[in-house]
Amino acid sequence: MKAKIYVPAIAIILSATAMQANASTVKENLKEKVAAMTTEQKEARGEAMKTRIAEIKEINKSDLNRNDRREMRTELKDMNKEAKAIASGGVYITIGGILLIVLILILIL
Repeated sequence: MKAKIYVPAIAIILSATAMQANASTVKENLKEKVAAMTTEQKEARGEAMKTRIAEIKEINKSDLNRNDRREMRTELKDMNKEAKAIASGGVYITIGGILLIVLILILIL
């Protein structure tokens, strides 16, 4: 009788647990890699990405097979992520943050 209760309970518990994704570690590795670069290296990598994008634009994509087009898309997505990591570093304030600052200033004044 106990076995009939424990087996489904264990199955439900194991199916409900979350699996840890590796996506965050990939982003962190990219950020660490970009943080270790000097400004000259960042500029050189940016120029290399620009030339590669120009090469990709010149390619006749109708001649490529499905796998080649998929590889090209993933390469462009990876370069886009890397470019965003290189260009990041700004300070962003949300609308809620602005409203909070304005309310605090009103209360103080």
